[in-house]
Amino acid sequence: MKVSLKWLSAYTEVPSDLKAFCDRLDLTGTGVEGVEKTGDHFDRIVVGHVLTCEPHPDSDHMHVVTVDAGEADPVQIVCGAPNIAADIKVPVALVGAELPGDFKIKKSKLRGVASCGMCCSKRELGLGQDHSGIWVLPDDAPVGQSMADYLGAGDTVLDLEITPNRPDCLSMVGMAREVGAMYQQPVAYPLAADVEKLAGVTAGEDVADAVTVEVPDAARCPRYTARVIDNVKVGPSPEWLAERVTAAGGRPINNVVDVTNYILYLYGQPLHAFDFAKVAADDGRAHIIVRAAAAGEHLTTLDGEDRELTEDMTVIATPKRAVALAGVMGGENSEVTEETTCVLLESAAFERGRTSRTSRNLGLISESSMRYERGVDDNLCEVVSQAAAALLAEVSGGTVRPGVVDVYGQPTEQIELFFRIPRFVGMMGAEIPDDFIRDILVRLGCAVEATDDSAVLRVLPPTFRPDLEREIDLYEEVLRLWGMDRIPSTLPGGRERVGSRTPEQLTVRLLNDTLRASGLNETMTYSFAEPGDIERLRLPAEGLGMAVELLNPLNAEQSVMRQSIVPGLLRSVAYNQSRGVKNIQLYEIGTVFFAAEGRKKAKERKKLAAVMAGSLRDAAWNAPAVPFDFFDAKGVLENLARELALPKVRFRALSAEEAPHLQPGRAAEMMANGAVIGWVGEIHPLVADAFGAEPPVVAFELDVSALVKHAQPARPYMDVPTFPAVTMDQAFVVGEDVTHEKMVQVMTSAGGKLLESVALFDVYRDAERVGAGKKSMAYSLIWRAPDRTLTSEEVEKAHAKLVSKVEKATGAEVRG
Repeated sequence: MKVSLKWLSAYTEVPSDLKAFCDRLDLTGTGVEGVEKTGDHFDRIVVGHVLTCEPHPDSDHMHVVTVDAGEADPVQIVCGAPNIAADIKVPVALVGAELPGDFKIKKSKLRGVASCGMCCSKRELGLGQDHSGIWVLPDDAPVGQSMADYLGAGDTVLDLEITPNRPDCLSMVGMAREVGAMYQQPVAYPLAADVEKLAGVTAGEDVADAVTVEVPDAARCPRYTARVIDNVKVGPSPEWLAERVTAAGGRPINNVVDVTNYILYLYGQPLHAFDFAKVAADDGRAHIIVRAAAAGEHLTTLDGEDRELTEDMTVIATPKRAVALAGVMGGENSEVTEETTCVLLESAAFERGRTSRTSRNLGLISESSMRYERGVDDNLCEVVSQAAAALLAEVSGGTVRPGVVDVYGQPTEQIELFFRIPRFVGMMGAEIPDDFIRDILVRLGCAVEATDDSAVLRVLPPTFRPDLEREIDLYEEVLRLWGMDRIPSTLPGGRERVGSRTPEQLTVRLLNDTLRASGLNETMTYSFAEPGDIERLRLPAEGLGMAVELLNPLNAEQSVMRQSIVPGLLRSVAYNQSRGVKNIQLYEIGTVFFAAEGRKKAKERKKLAAVMAGSLRDAAWNAPAVPFDFFDAKGVLENLARELALPKVRFRALSAEEAPHLQPGRAAEMMANGAVIGWVGEIHPLVADAFGAEPPVVAFELDVSALVKHAQPARPYMDVPTFPAVTMDQAFVVGEDVTHEKMVQVMTSAGGKLLESVALFDVYRDAERVGAGKKSMAYSLIWRAPDRTLTSEEVEKAHAKLVSKVEKATGAEVRG
């Protein structure tokens, strides 16, 4: 909503410090989305005095005029307006000015005569719809004065984000009330004064003799009021009215429409003006019916669009046809035009949900529908109608028929709440004075009464605040205007209460510390995903469950809950690479979602996933950039296993069939204590390409619950060795299908308690020396006894046993 500070200051004092004012609005729940300084579009537009006016030598309707615009020399302008004449004062747009619609004034020639400006009408300045001729200014208008200064058009307009639960703030009066409460200052409400004007413009027969209203379903329309204004003369609005409509973001049209828009912006009550002659029957009476639209019924709205209606929509109709779409937009067949002389003025309240569905289903969101779907106070419909009728008669020269037709089938009643001050103070954790509480509630429109208990207030919230339904809602109002920034920070209290982290929280904290220490950066991606992400990732569906679909997705690209974190990370890699970031190391600990086959209830599981692309460091003069590979990611997992003290960790190679999403030969699953806890590998180039990432990309994904289950709070204690070790190197020639994991398993089993460690330090292939299809694997073996120094005979015997078992288990040969 746009709020003119110039208009707002007519009702309450607006702080001079604009930034502090905007910050205070933000803190109290009204977001400031933009600040606009008006009057800038009047740059190079000044008051001009027409000195001479001669016919154009090559045109029968244009004139060549010279204008004193306050500059050193008069300006020559070619003008085609019929009312241009010498010795009048007019708005002049000089060369360099920019009129509404991005129309720039340049020096030009019109039929061979130079023109260095433009004499303007109201419409060309964006101040109305009058385009019948040049806007003739009063004789006392100062020549050369900027039109912005002359009109007092300098203003500051705030673009405010009004939350859906605050329909009262969708009006100037509502914002004045809010600002008055924020700064505890007086507010001048104009409604009573506007209503008083009605007595001076009332004449004629009673409105009930000309109008009847029928509302079969009060739920669709809780209240409908109708008034009739006779002897209306439709034409341009007064300058003050057009200025205020423009300041609120509207467009001046004519005095009748501008009054309805002005009242909407001022009081938040949508109105609609019908041409009485177009809705009246042959007997001269109007019979208005507020009913459900018929299925397939058509109505051409004021924007010229023919719209097909449904039974869920509500229309304003005569016995013959629909004439308006209730709460959304009027119909073209009852539009007020220049020929209109009698107006039927509607002020009503319509059902919120139905209005919202209607506007969205038709793609027709108007200022009226925006207010109706948030809630219009039916208690104010009639009194606002009085103010609107009085103003309409004033600006159009008409008269208002006495009385009103008011069908009020479903009044909104005030609710009663009790405000317990000690409970409020204890809950807020601050000593907020009782006087402040009472003052704020009253300024917000509540009726506040004392009770037998001095610490309890009886509060009646106003009906224009539908969000105040419970005692806690009143607490929130007082707190936000007191200032949440003024509440001291305190820890929750509790006798003998000791807080501690859960095992999962401790594990996740250690995961974060270890991953950051390994060079990875934490990120967060969307929990919403595309339906085809798993197919695009080529991740085996086994164990993933069914995708959880959203009932009301934001868009088609985010219509399911994610089953894996990796697709989101791959999109982050692609995003960074496309913007020149080469080295990317990201991880995320988040939730994935799945459902069992045939079941609707969704389940959640916490996962840890990471991606690594590029290299650890950029190339230097003495070292090239080494791209990340499988072993870099495996090293990160080994760091995790060490810090979590995971027991019996091993990596098992995965085949292309088991892991189609990973590069063959560069994929493995991670196991702890015999249970699979995740996978690691290099993402297949086709998968990387599907997400727009440039390979190679290394990734892993682990189950956090499995890590929590197998993590040990402390490693088993081991004494520092006091006896010497014996180190022996041994090389075996084995087939290419024999893995390092197999070799370690056999040697560990054969070595028993005396074999302290096994480390691979060389792999050698040579068809001539080793043999085709074979490789040489060299290991460093450390032998040690915890209670004595080993003899050479013991070591040789144990080593010989180990070699023998390796030969039998793997077909290995000892390499000499």
